Amino acid sequence: MDRIAISGGARLHGEIPISGAKNSAIKLMAASLLTDEPVRLTNMPRLADTRFLGMLLRRLGVEVVERDGPDGPETVLHAPEVTSAFAPYDLVRQMRASFNVLGPLIARTGHAKVSLPGGCTIGARPVDLHLDALRALGAHIDLHEGYVYAQAPRGLTGAEIEFPFVSVGATEHAMLAAVLAHGVTVLKNAACEPEIGDLANCLNAMGARIEGVDTATLTITGVARLKGVTHSVIPDRIETGTYAVAAAMAGGEVRLTRTRSDFIQTLLDKIEEAGADVAHTNDGVIIKRNGARLRAVDVETDPFPGFATDLQAQFMALMTMADGESVIRETVFENRFMHVPELARLGADIAVSGREARVRGVERLEGAPVMATDLRASVSLVIAGLAARGETTVNRVYHLDRGFERLEEKLSACGAQIRRIKGDGDDEE
Repeated sequence: MDRIAISGGARLHGEIPISGAKNSAIKLMAASLLTDEPVRLTNMPRLADTRFLGMLLRRLGVEVVERDGPDGPETVLHAPEVTSAFAPYDLVRQMRASFNVLGPLIARTGHAKVSLPGGCTIGARPVDLHLDALRALGAHIDLHEGYVYAQAPRGLTGAEIEFPFVSVGATEHAMLAAVLAHGVTVLKNAACEPEIGDLANCLNAMGARIEGVDTATLTITGVARLKGVTHSVIPDRIETGTYAVAAAMAGGEVRLTRTRSDFIQTLLDKIEEAGADVAHTNDGVIIKRNGARLRAVDVETDPFPGFATDLQAQFMALMTMADGESVIRETVFENRFMHVPELARLGADIAVSGREARVRGVERLEGAPVMATDLRASVSLVIAGLAARGETTVNRVYHLDRGFERLEEKLSACGAQIRRIKGDGDDEE
């Protein structure tokens, strides 16, 4: 499998354009199942995850065309009819967000058979809330041999659904199902992440009636049908935050463009507190650090607008060379410190107790072979490698390819000494 090698110590100078948001694009792609007209998504990222979902949608009868449009990469999805309502395990297991085709399939066809997504390296992440929401909307759900069998032959019916805790996936899934339901659906304690607002805005442009966008209460009045749309995917806030942390780690000055700094304001506040300079621009943000030692900063992950769990590993990498001790508390996922042993291979001093990690900053990191365990953990190792002395080799970079488009190219353009090593050999070193 491919590896990424980084020779640390180079400061970063230049500009990095941010791609469309992975976590938004995949739900927008699923929304194409709700209409028999074409859905054209612009500012589309080209990632392993979007490719996996495209394969599944084709299996269901969606024509998926990727092309370069006048505004950059775009994908056109067209499902004049759903030819299959069966999503098999071999496709769903590759990306758990594929499970979100279940709601649109029930809403459009009245039935579906979709594989349960299986386990996840960063936590259990059960789909109970998804299924409870669909049951509340009138779907009859059976679980058998790892599959969800769903029936709603007379269509779904609006309901009041209050989530016991904030869940991005369940909020999106319920919204995708409710837009074609009979009557009114009210989602309470809904997640407020920008990607949910992006999905809601796209659905409204297709003819849905969703009120309360970007709030914790969504009111959805079902409609008989949705139309096609052209919609631009919002910038990827996790990619934005990742490169912001990379710039603070390596030093230098990096301008992040085609993005929105307000999506990551909590992170930017912490980066400033740690000693880097942050300047907002019309289309992004500039991160600058002149080489002075970073300061230790405590963080606690929370749903938006709090500190994103998907940026926790990256910020931990930053804190490994900060002056003092930082406390990082993970409240969203119960198993999201798997990058800690790999950072320790580079010389980091981190002690984990339950959902809390104490990071004592060291004078320097030393390059070493490390192994990615999940998407965000993998890029934290790249960030650490940018500042480590010598060469760091990151194995299992297929995790990176799920969520970061042209990572080596973007960092190289700013002066990083980073390259991909192609190969099919053992990546367990």
